[in-house]
Amino acid sequence: MLADTVLLRNTQWPESGGETRPFITHNPRSRTCHAMDYIREFDIRLEREMYYAGETVCGNVILDTVENFKLRAVRVVLRGKAHAEWKVVVSGDRRTVKDDQYFVDDRAIIWGKDKPEGNVPILPRGLHQFPFRFQLPESSLPCSFESKPGFIRYYIKVTIDIPYASPPQGMKYFTIIGPHIDCMDDQYLKPMIGQDKKTTCCLCCERGPVALRAQLERSAYVCGESIKLRADVDNQGEEEVRLKVKLLQYVEYFIDRGVLGVTREVQHPVLEYRGEPVKPGTHAKWDSAQILVVPTMPPSMVGVCRLLQLYYVLKVNLEFEKSGEDLQMHFPLTIATVPFRIPNSANQPSVKYEHSCDHVEGGLYIGPEFLLGEVYDGDHDGRETVVLYRPVYVCIDRPAVVPPQLQPQHSSNALACGSQPQQPHASASTNSL
Repeated sequence: MLADTVLLRNTQWPESGGETRPFITHNPRSRTCHAMDYIREFDIRLEREMYYAGETVCGNVILDTVENFKLRAVRVVLRGKAHAEWKVVVSGDRRTVKDDQYFVDDRAIIWGKDKPEGNVPILPRGLHQFPFRFQLPESSLPCSFESKPGFIRYYIKVTIDIPYASPPQGMKYFTIIGPHIDCMDDQYLKPMIGQDKKTTCCLCCERGPVALRAQLERSAYVCGESIKLRADVDNQGEEEVRLKVKLLQYVEYFIDRGVLGVTREVQHPVLEYRGEPVKPGTHAKWDSAQILVVPTMPPSMVGVCRLLQLYYVLKVNLEFEKSGEDLQMHFPLTIATVPFRIPNSANQPSVKYEHSCDHVEGGLYIGPEFLLGEVYDGDHDGRETVVLYRPVYVCIDRPAVVPPQLQPQHSSNALACGSQPQQPHASASTNSL
Protein backbone atom coordinates (compact mmCIF):
# COMPACT_ATOMS: atom_id res chain seq x y z
CA MET A 1 0.00 0.00 0.00
CA LEU A 2 1.28 3.43 -0.93
CA ALA A 3 1.09 6.23 1.58
CA ASP A 4 1.34 9.96 0.93
CA THR A 5 2.29 12.51 3.57
CA VAL A 6 -0.22 15.33 3.79
CA LEU A 7 1.60 18.60 4.53
CA LEU A 8 -0.65 21.29 5.93
CA ARG A 9 0.19 24.92 5.33
CA ASN A 10 3.19 26.40 7.14
CA THR A 11 1.92 28.86 9.69
CA GLN A 12 5.18 30.39 10.93
CA TRP A 13 8.44 31.15 9.18
CA PRO A 14 11.83 30.93 10.87
CA GLU A 15 11.92 34.61 11.83
CA SER A 16 8.98 34.04 14.17
CA GLY A 17 10.44 30.98 15.78
CA GLY A 18 8.99 27.88 14.20
CA GLU A 19 6.06 26.24 12.52
CA THR A 20 3.47 23.57 13.08
CA ARG A 21 4.86 20.30 11.80
CA PRO A 22 2.10 17.79 10.97
CA PHE A 23 2.72 14.05 10.90
CA ILE A 24 -0.33 12.80 9.01
CA THR A 25 -0.52 9.96 6.52
CA HIS A 26 -3.26 8.49 4.38
CA ASN A 27 -3.55 6.12 1.46
CA PRO A 28 -5.10 7.96 -1.50
CA ARG A 29 -6.17 4.67 -3.12
CA SER A 30 -8.23 3.54 -0.16
CA ARG A 31 -12.01 4.00 -0.34
CA THR A 32 -12.44 4.35 3.41
CA CYS A 33 -12.67 7.73 5.12
CA HIS A 34 -9.62 9.17 6.84
CA ALA A 35 -9.12 11.81 9.51
CA MET A 36 -7.84 14.45 7.12
CA ASP A 37 -10.92 14.08 4.94
CA TYR A 38 -12.73 16.08 7.65
CA ILE A 39 -10.04 18.67 8.45
CA ARG A 40 -9.31 21.71 6.30
CA GLU A 41 -6.80 23.30 8.69
CA PHE A 42 -4.82 22.01 11.68
CA ASP A 43 -2.57 24.53 13.40
CA ILE A 44 -0.79 25.21 16.70
CA ARG A 45 -0.35 28.87 17.63
CA LEU A 46 1.62 30.19 20.59
CA GLU A 47 1.28 33.64 22.14
CA ARG A 48 5.08 33.99 21.97
CA GLU A 49 7.96 32.19 20.30
CA MET A 50 10.40 32.35 23.24
CA TYR A 51 10.05 31.82 26.99
CA TYR A 52 12.05 31.92 30.21
CA ALA A 53 11.94 29.37 33.03
CA GLY A 54 8.91 29.87 35.29
CA GLU A 55 6.78 31.51 32.60
CA THR A 56 3.48 30.19 31.25
CA VAL A 57 3.33 28.80 27.73
CA CYS A 58 -0.06 29.76 26.27
CA GLY A 59 -1.49 28.92 22.90
CA ASN A 60 -4.35 27.52 20.86
CA VAL A 61 -5.00 24.49 18.71
CA ILE A 62 -6.88 25.51 15.57
CA LEU A 63 -9.14 23.01 13.80
CA ASP A 64 -11.18 23.98 10.74
CA THR A 65 -13.43 21.04 9.85
CA VAL A 66 -15.63 20.47 6.81
CA GLU A 67 -17.88 17.78 8.29
CA ASN A 68 -19.21 16.65 11.64
CA PHE A 69 -17.11 13.77 12.95
CA LYS A 70 -16.47 11.79 16.11
CA LEU A 71 -13.59 13.13 18.18
CA ARG A 72 -12.48 11.32 21.30
CA ALA A 73 -10.00 13.94 22.57
CA VAL A 74 -7.47 16.65 21.71
CA ARG A 75 -4.26 15.82 23.58
CA VAL A 76 -1.41 18.27 24.13
CA VAL A 77 2.12 17.54 25.36
CA LEU A 78 4.77 20.07 26.43
CA ARG A 79 8.21 18.52 26.23
CA GLY A 80 11.78 19.69 26.73
CA LYS A 81 14.37 17.16 25.68
CA ALA A 82 18.14 16.86 25.23
CA HIS A 83 19.51 14.24 22.87
CA ALA A 84 23.09 13.21 22.05
CA GLU A 85 24.02 10.71 19.36
CA TRP A 86 27.04 9.77 17.25
CA LYS A 87 28.84 6.75 15.86
CA VAL A 88 31.81 4.99 17.47
CA VAL A 89 34.01 2.10 16.40
CA VAL A 90 33.96 -0.88 18.78
CA SER A 91 36.08 -3.92 17.87
CA GLY A 92 36.09 -2.83 14.24
CA ASP A 93 32.32 -2.32 14.07
CA ARG A 94 30.62 1.07 13.74
CA ARG A 95 27.92 1.48 16.34
CA THR A 96 25.57 4.28 17.26
CA VAL A 97 25.61 5.52 20.85
CA LYS A 98 22.84 7.82 22.08
CA ASP A 99 21.17 9.12 25.21
CA ASP A 100 18.23 11.36 26.18
CA GLN A 101 17.40 13.68 29.05
CA TYR A 102 13.99 15.25 29.72
CA PHE A 103 13.55 18.62 31.44
CA VAL A 104 9.79 19.02 30.93
CA ASP A 105 7.14 16.41 30.11
CA ASP A 106 3.64 17.70 30.87
CA ARG A 107 0.37 16.50 29.33
CA ALA A 108 -3.17 17.83 29.10
CA ILE A 109 -6.47 16.97 27.41
CA ILE A 110 -8.01 20.21 26.18
CA TRP A 111 -11.13 18.66 24.61
CA GLY A 112 -12.94 15.42 25.38
CA LYS A 113 -11.85 12.82 27.90
CA ASP A 114 -9.00 10.39 28.25
CA LYS A 115 -11.31 7.36 28.33
CA PRO A 116 -14.82 8.55 27.47
CA GLU A 117 -17.72 6.45 28.67
CA GLY A 118 -20.59 5.70 26.32
CA ASN A 119 -20.82 7.34 22.93
CA VAL A 120 -17.89 9.29 21.49
CA PRO A 121 -18.78 13.01 21.25
CA ILE A 122 -19.21 14.63 17.85
CA LEU A 123 -17.29 17.75 16.85
CA PRO A 124 -19.50 19.94 14.64
CA ARG A 125 -18.08 21.28 11.42
CA GLY A 126 -16.60 24.78 11.41
CA LEU A 127 -13.66 26.66 12.87
CA HIS A 128 -12.66 25.59 16.40
CA GLN A 129 -10.11 27.06 18.78
CA PHE A 130 -8.93 25.03 21.79
CA PRO A 131 -6.81 27.01 24.28
CA PHE A 132 -4.05 25.43 26.37
CA ARG A 133 -1.50 26.59 28.94
CA PHE A 134 1.50 25.01 30.65
CA GLN A 135 3.62 26.30 33.50
CA LEU A 136 7.36 25.99 32.88
CA PRO A 137 9.41 24.86 35.91
CA GLU A 138 11.13 27.53 37.98
CA SER A 139 14.39 25.58 37.98
CA SER A 140 17.15 26.63 35.61
CA LEU A 141 16.44 25.33 32.12
CA PRO A 142 19.15 24.95 29.47
CA CYS A 143 18.64 26.99 26.34
CA SER A 144 17.40 25.63 23.03
CA PHE A 145 20.40 24.35 21.12
CA GLU A 146 21.06 22.66 17.77
CA SER A 147 24.20 20.78 16.72
CA LYS A 148 24.99 17.57 14.89
CA PRO A 149 26.19 15.54 17.93
CA GLY A 150 23.33 16.73 20.13
CA PHE A 151 20.44 19.11 20.63
CA ILE A 152 18.13 20.61 23.25
CA ARG A 153 14.59 21.14 21.98
CA TYR A 154 11.31 22.36 23.44
CA TYR A 155 8.03 21.78 21.66
CA ILE A 156 4.26 21.42 21.86
CA LYS A 157 2.86 18.20 20.39
CA VAL A 158 -0.86 17.89 19.62
CA THR A 159 -2.72 14.66 18.84
CA ILE A 160 -6.24 14.65 17.38
CA ASP A 161 -7.64 11.40 18.81
CA ILE A 162 -10.19 10.13 16.30
CA PRO A 163 -11.60 6.61 16.77
CA TYR A 164 -10.92 4.06 14.04
CA ALA A 165 -8.42 6.33 12.26
CA SER A 166 -4.74 7.22 12.42
CA PRO A 167 -4.60 10.28 14.72
CA PRO A 168 -3.25 13.45 13.05
CA GLN A 169 -0.32 14.92 15.00
CA GLY A 170 1.40 18.30 14.89
CA MET A 171 4.50 19.73 16.55
CA LYS A 172 5.36 23.34 17.30
CA TYR A 173 8.94 24.18 18.39
CA PHE A 174 9.77 27.22 20.49
CA THR A 175 12.84 28.69 22.16
CA ILE A 176 13.79 28.62 25.83
CA ILE A 177 16.08 31.46 26.94
CA GLY A 178 18.36 30.14 29.65
CA PRO A 179 20.00 29.34 31.89
CA HIS A 180 19.62 32.43 34.07
CA ILE A 181 23.07 34.08 34.18
CA ASP A 182 23.21 37.73 35.28
CA CYS A 183 26.26 39.83 34.45
CA MET A 184 25.60 41.80 37.65
CA ASP A 185 26.26 38.83 39.96
CA ASP A 186 29.21 39.53 42.24
CA GLN A 187 31.21 36.56 40.99
CA TYR A 188 31.36 38.09 37.50
CA LEU A 189 32.13 41.69 38.53
CA LYS A 190 35.55 40.98 40.02
CA PRO A 191 38.43 41.88 37.66
CA MET A 192 40.71 39.06 36.52
CA ILE A 193 44.43 39.79 36.14
CA GLY A 194 47.10 37.70 34.48
CA GLN A 195 50.79 38.36 33.92
CA ASP A 196 53.74 36.53 32.43
CA LYS A 197 57.41 37.34 31.78
CA LYS A 198 60.12 35.79 29.64
CA THR A 199 63.85 36.48 29.54
CA THR A 200 65.68 35.40 26.39
CA CYS A 201 69.30 34.28 26.23
CA CYS A 202 71.80 34.16 23.37
CA LEU A 203 75.20 32.44 23.77
CA CYS A 204 74.89 32.60 27.55
CA CYS A 205 74.21 36.34 27.40
CA GLU A 206 70.99 37.27 29.14
CA ARG A 207 68.88 39.86 27.39
CA GLY A 208 66.13 42.10 28.67
CA PRO A 209 62.79 40.62 29.73
CA VAL A 210 59.56 40.67 27.76
CA ALA A 211 56.50 41.04 30.00
CA LEU A 212 52.75 40.89 29.42
CA ARG A 213 50.11 41.98 31.89
CA ALA A 214 46.41 41.69 31.02
CA GLN A 215 43.30 42.66 32.98
CA LEU A 216 39.74 41.57 32.23
CA GLU A 217 37.39 44.12 33.79
CA ARG A 218 34.58 41.58 34.31
CA SER A 219 34.12 37.97 33.31
CA ALA A 220 30.48 37.78 32.08
CA TYR A 221 29.04 39.32 28.91
CA VAL A 222 25.81 39.15 26.93
CA CYS A 223 26.06 38.79 23.17
CA GLY A 224 26.49 42.22 21.59
CA GLU A 225 28.52 43.57 24.52
CA SER A 226 32.16 44.55 24.17
CA ILE A 227 34.74 42.55 26.15
CA LYS A 228 36.56 44.90 28.51
CA LEU A 229 40.22 43.91 28.25
CA ARG A 230 43.39 45.93 28.84
CA ALA A 231 46.94 44.78 28.15
CA ASP A 232 50.36 46.16 29.08
CA VAL A 233 53.33 45.05 26.95
CA ASP A 234 56.94 45.70 28.02
CA ASN A 235 59.36 44.59 25.31
CA GLN A 236 62.96 44.87 26.49
CA GLY A 237 64.06 41.99 24.28
CA GLU A 238 65.66 42.13 20.83
CA GLU A 239 62.78 41.08 18.58
CA GLU A 240 59.34 42.39 17.80
CA VAL A 241 56.36 40.97 19.64
CA ARG A 242 52.69 41.05 18.71
CA LEU A 243 49.56 40.92 20.87
CA LYS A 244 46.93 38.30 19.91
CA VAL A 245 43.50 37.82 21.48
CA LYS A 246 41.20 34.88 20.71
CA LEU A 247 37.82 33.83 22.11
CA LEU A 248 37.18 30.07 21.91
CA GLN A 249 34.02 28.03 22.35
CA TYR A 250 34.22 24.53 23.84
CA VAL A 251 31.34 22.05 23.76
CA GLU A 252 31.60 18.69 25.53
CA TYR A 253 29.08 15.92 24.86
CA PHE A 254 28.55 12.99 27.24
CA ILE A 255 26.75 9.69 26.77
CA ASP A 256 26.47 7.38 29.77
CA ARG A 257 27.52 3.89 28.70
CA GLY A 258 28.03 2.19 32.03
CA VAL A 259 31.17 2.81 34.04
CA LEU A 260 33.28 4.32 31.26
CA GLY A 261 30.87 6.46 29.25
CA VAL A 262 31.54 8.11 25.89
CA THR A 263 32.60 11.74 25.45
CA ARG A 264 33.17 14.06 22.54
CA GLU A 265 34.62 17.58 22.47
CA VAL A 266 34.24 20.26 19.82
CA GLN A 267 36.17 23.53 19.71
CA HIS A 268 35.46 26.63 17.62
CA PRO A 269 37.21 30.03 17.42
CA VAL A 270 34.60 32.74 17.99
CA LEU A 271 36.64 35.87 17.30
CA GLU A 272 40.31 36.79 16.88
CA TYR A 273 42.34 40.00 17.12
CA ARG A 274 45.96 40.48 15.99
CA GLY A 275 47.64 43.74 16.89
CA GLU A 276 50.51 45.72 15.41
CA PRO A 277 54.13 44.75 16.26
CA VAL A 278 55.67 46.12 19.46
CA LYS A 279 59.27 47.06 18.67
CA PRO A 280 62.24 46.15 20.92
CA GLY A 281 62.92 48.58 23.75
CA THR A 282 59.36 49.90 23.89
CA HIS A 283 56.52 49.73 26.37
CA ALA A 284 52.96 49.86 25.03
CA LYS A 285 49.42 49.71 26.41
CA TRP A 286 46.32 48.39 24.69
CA ASP A 287 42.62 48.82 25.46
CA SER A 288 40.00 46.70 23.70
CA ALA A 289 37.63 49.69 23.60
CA GLN A 290 34.62 48.44 21.56
CA ILE A 291 36.38 46.15 19.12
CA LEU A 292 35.98 42.78 20.90
CA VAL A 293 32.20 42.54 20.45
CA VAL A 294 30.67 39.18 21.37
CA PRO A 295 28.65 37.80 18.42
CA THR A 296 25.24 36.21 18.93
CA MET A 297 25.70 32.61 20.10
CA PRO A 298 24.49 30.18 22.79
CA PRO A 299 25.19 31.15 26.42
CA SER A 300 27.43 29.19 28.77
CA MET A 301 25.84 25.95 29.98
CA VAL A 302 27.66 24.18 32.80
CA GLY A 303 25.86 21.88 35.23
CA VAL A 304 22.37 22.28 33.72
CA CYS A 305 22.39 19.35 31.25
CA ARG A 306 24.11 16.01 31.78
CA LEU A 307 24.48 15.35 28.03
CA LEU A 308 26.42 18.47 27.12
CA GLN A 309 28.17 21.47 28.59
CA LEU A 310 29.28 24.62 26.81
CA TYR A 311 31.87 27.13 27.96
CA TYR A 312 34.15 29.87 26.61
CA VAL A 313 37.81 30.80 27.14
CA LEU A 314 39.53 34.09 26.26
CA LYS A 315 43.17 33.54 25.30
CA VAL A 316 45.63 36.46 25.40
CA ASN A 317 49.01 35.81 23.74
CA LEU A 318 52.18 37.81 23.15
CA GLU A 319 53.84 36.27 20.12
CA PHE A 320 57.56 36.61 19.33
CA GLU A 321 57.84 37.38 15.61
CA LYS A 322 61.11 35.51 14.89
CA SER A 323 61.40 32.67 17.39
CA GLY A 324 57.70 31.78 17.38
CA GLU A 325 57.67 31.56 21.18
CA ASP A 326 54.95 33.30 23.12
CA LEU A 327 53.60 34.40 26.47
CA GLN A 328 50.03 33.41 27.10
CA MET A 329 47.25 33.51 29.65
CA HIS A 330 43.71 32.14 29.65
CA PHE A 331 40.63 33.78 31.15
CA PRO A 332 37.37 31.82 31.61
CA LEU A 333 34.61 33.91 30.03
CA THR A 334 30.90 33.47 30.76
CA ILE A 335 28.28 34.24 28.11
CA ALA A 336 25.26 35.40 30.12
CA THR A 337 21.55 35.91 29.46
CA VAL A 338 21.02 39.11 31.52
CA PRO A 339 23.17 42.09 30.44
CA PHE A 340 25.35 44.39 32.51
CA ARG A 341 23.51 47.48 33.80
CA ILE A 342 24.84 50.76 35.12
CA PRO A 343 22.99 51.50 38.39
CA ASN A 344 20.79 54.62 38.39
CA SER A 345 21.46 55.22 34.70
CA ALA A 346 18.76 56.19 32.21
CA ASN A 347 20.61 54.39 29.42
CA GLN A 348 19.92 50.72 30.05
CA PRO A 349 20.68 48.05 27.44
CA SER A 350 17.93 47.10 25.02
CA VAL A 351 17.54 43.31 24.80
CA LYS A 352 16.63 41.56 21.55
CA TYR A 353 16.78 38.01 20.20
CA GLU A 354 18.71 36.75 17.18
CA HIS A 355 19.83 33.52 15.55
CA SER A 356 23.35 32.37 16.37
CA CYS A 357 26.27 33.25 14.11
CA ASP A 358 27.07 30.40 11.76
CA HIS A 359 30.65 29.50 12.78
CA VAL A 360 30.01 28.11 16.29
CA GLU A 361 28.06 25.19 17.74
CA GLY A 362 24.45 26.29 17.89
CA GLY A 363 24.62 28.06 14.52
CA LEU A 364 26.60 25.75 12.26
CA TYR A 365 24.05 22.97 11.92
CA ILE A 366 20.37 22.84 10.98
CA GLY A 367 18.63 19.49 11.36
CA PRO A 368 17.10 18.01 8.18
CA GLU A 369 13.68 17.95 9.86
CA PHE A 370 13.76 21.78 9.84
CA LEU A 371 14.66 22.15 6.16
CA LEU A 372 11.73 22.42 3.77
CA GLY A 373 13.85 21.94 0.63
CA GLU A 374 14.29 24.17 -2.37
CA VAL A 375 11.59 26.80 -2.74
CA TYR A 376 11.26 29.24 -5.63
CA ASP A 377 10.96 32.77 -4.27
CA GLY A 378 9.71 34.33 -7.53
CA ASP A 379 12.30 37.13 -7.59
CA HIS A 380 15.17 35.44 -9.41
CA ASP A 381 16.05 32.25 -11.20
CA GLY A 382 17.61 30.53 -8.20
CA ARG A 383 15.88 28.56 -5.49
CA GLU A 384 16.42 28.74 -1.76
CA THR A 385 16.05 26.36 1.14
CA VAL A 386 13.46 27.45 3.70
CA VAL A 387 14.47 26.94 7.33
CA LEU A 388 11.39 26.07 9.37
CA TYR A 389 12.90 26.58 12.82
CA ARG A 390 16.08 27.91 14.45
CA PRO A 391 16.49 28.87 18.12
CA VAL A 392 17.30 32.45 19.07
CA TYR A 393 19.53 33.88 21.79
CA VAL A 394 19.70 37.02 23.91
CA CYS A 395 21.75 39.92 22.60
CA ILE A 396 21.86 43.70 22.88
CA ASP A 397 22.27 46.36 20.21
CA ARG A 398 25.89 46.35 19.14
CA PRO A 399 27.95 49.50 19.68
CA ALA A 400 29.88 51.11 16.86
CA VAL A 401 33.32 49.54 16.46
CA VAL A 402 36.20 51.82 17.43
CA PRO A 403 39.58 50.20 16.70
CA PRO A 404 41.91 50.19 19.72
CA GLN A 405 45.49 51.32 19.31
CA LEU A 406 48.68 50.32 21.05
CA GLN A 407 49.91 53.41 22.85
CA PRO A 408 53.70 53.74 23.03
CA GLN A 409 55.15 54.85 26.34
CA HIS A 410 58.59 55.92 25.01
CA SER A 411 58.63 58.54 22.28
CA SER A 412 62.31 57.94 21.42
CA ASN A 413 61.82 54.28 20.52
CA ALA A 414 58.21 54.62 19.48
CA LEU A 415 55.85 52.16 17.88
CA ALA A 416 54.81 52.82 14.33
CA CYS A 417 51.24 53.89 15.04
CA GLY A 418 50.45 55.21 11.60
CA SER A 419 48.70 51.99 10.61
CA GLN A 420 45.60 50.68 12.29
CA PRO A 421 45.63 47.34 14.10
CA GLN A 422 43.80 44.52 12.39
CA GLN A 423 40.11 44.19 13.07
CA PRO A 424 38.96 41.10 14.94
CA HIS A 425 37.39 38.47 12.75
CA ALA A 426 35.33 35.41 13.34
CA SER A 427 36.93 32.26 12.06
CA ALA A 428 34.83 29.46 10.62
CA SER A 429 37.48 26.79 11.14
CA THR A 430 36.60 24.00 13.57
CA ASN A 431 38.35 21.19 15.34
CA SER A 432 36.56 18.07 16.48
CA LEU A 433 38.31 15.94 19.03
